Amino acid sequence: MRKKLKTIEGFRKKFRGKFVRFGTKSGWEGREITTLLLEDVVDLETKKKVTDHIWFTYTKGFQQLELKEGCIVEFNARVKKYVKGYKGYREDVYKPVEIDYKLSHPSKIIIV
Repeated sequence: MRKKLKTIEGFRKKFRGKFVRFGTKSGWEGREITTLLLEDVVDLETKKKVTDHIWFTYTKGFQQLELKEGCIVEFNARVKKYVKGYKGYREDVYKPVEIDYKLSHPSKIIIV
């Protein structure tokens, strides 16, 4: 769990992270959705690291930037909780459901 994000749940703040790479995830009807990975995400107000990594969907705000490996990205985002883990019925999959925290609705995204 991202304990440092838990302490600021519900707040919208400014963050900074290093772009690492693009990835993909399954979307509606099996379509692939492009994602991006940021590492060493820091709350700019407190200058403290809030998470070692976080994945975002490659939204319009990120697409407008020319992201290259190692770019430092600043953005505003809201801290929200979400449920992660396996919620299906297969007996051979063990991934317990738990609460974690994410950065949601990134905006004002710039490369520093």
